[in-house]
Amino acid sequence: MNKESALYAVIEKEYPEVDYGKGMYIYDKQGKRYMDCAAGIGVVNIGHGVKDVIDKMTRQAEKISFVYGGTFTSDVRRRLADKIVSIAPKGMDKVFFCSGGSEAMESLMKIARQYQLEAGRPKKNKIISRWQSYHGNTMGTLALGGRPSWREKYEDFFPKNISQIAPCNCYRCPYRLEEESCSCQCAQELERKIKYEGPDTVAAFVMEPITGTTAAAITPPQKYMKKIREICDKYEVLFCVDEVITGFGRTGKNFAVDHYQITPDLIGFAKGLGSGYVPIGGVIVHKKIVDVIAAGTGALTHSFTFSGNPLACAGAEAVLDYIMEHGLIERSRKMGEIFLEKLQPLKKYPVVGDIRGIGLLLGVEFVKDCNTKEPLDFNFSAEISQYCFQHGIMITGGVTGSADGILGDALQIAPPFIISEEEIKQVAAMLEQAIEETMRKYQL
Repeated sequence: MNKESALYAVIEKEYPEVDYGKGMYIYDKQGKRYMDCAAGIGVVNIGHGVKDVIDKMTRQAEKISFVYGGTFTSDVRRRLADKIVSIAPKGMDKVFFCSGGSEAMESLMKIARQYQLEAGRPKKNKIISRWQSYHGNTMGTLALGGRPSWREKYEDFFPKNISQIAPCNCYRCPYRLEEESCSCQCAQELERKIKYEGPDTVAAFVMEPITGTTAAAITPPQKYMKKIREICDKYEVLFCVDEVITGFGRTGKNFAVDHYQITPDLIGFAKGLGSGYVPIGGVIVHKKIVDVIAAGTGALTHSFTFSGNPLACAGAEAVLDYIMEHGLIERSRKMGEIFLEKLQPLKKYPVVGDIRGIGLLLGVEFVKDCNTKEPLDFNFSAEISQYCFQHGIMITGGVTGSADGILGDALQIAPPFIISEEEIKQVAAMLEQAIEETMRKYQL
């Protein structure tokens, strides 16, 4: 065989070759079965090989797979947008489509800027986000995200009008306060930052409502989200949320913001809508933004070749229909509660610092000392995920920086919504084995 021609993220790594997937499981060419407890990476929410979805995509492909969205629309594009709006927070009534999460968040940033321009606030050209976050892999979205290890090679190319504040992490409160008695200093930091940058210069604040892979399922309290909404309103700053992982049921609600009874101005989405069957993402846009642009230039200064193409929209519509018809959002909530309960015995291990999450977005943070919360000085979660993978269970690990951007180590657990209670028990048992083995290996 000739030398491998495909370029992979880890160039010399030997990857097992996938053969097929069915339900919760992926099978490689050697016949080994893997339980997909990562949903790829928070993507395959309905499981692999769902015939209803494949059949609907096939029927659409037989009609037409692609037209350029600047020339034609399609009935399937309109239907999908209508269905998304029907489950979105009230007031959010338009959907812009693209091909994935990075594109979605890049689009969100551009829409936010155009809105401020057309609203007569041209100086509002800055965006504030948070450290220990991830928003995409383009230059713009890497600048938006707060994952130092991914930023460092490219920072010379980043736009200079993006800055960060501390995340809301009650386990590692930067102000050393307890949740019950805190005054949400981490939210008030946003107001201080806006004042520092100049209220007339800040266009938008962007955050993950529940943190994804970079910090594994950190969930803020109700008062934090409400305070952020209040601050954004006070300074005419758009409140924008990244629901690329959390949207379409991952947290047991349609969207993670639904847990907080708030309406953002822009929602970026991707992963779960296509469930891996099609690459699709987009932005849900509040009416107030659409109205301002419609009354001004009347057009977004932004587009993508594959925006809203019929095949992608057909696959996404089939996925969304499947989620709703099979009650999978409620199942995500229920299975998430069971999973969180089954993970609690892990607290007996001195390396397990925090177990957290909501719905089927869960995290386990590892530490050197549970009392001090001192982070481990090596990638413990990578060892855990590799052990599980060797024993036929896929879990996302190996992302460091959850504590301070450099140190801190956590697993992200995000299986398809179809996971059973018995499979949850298997995963919890495997994690115990993996932790015990890794502790022995490193004499912890």
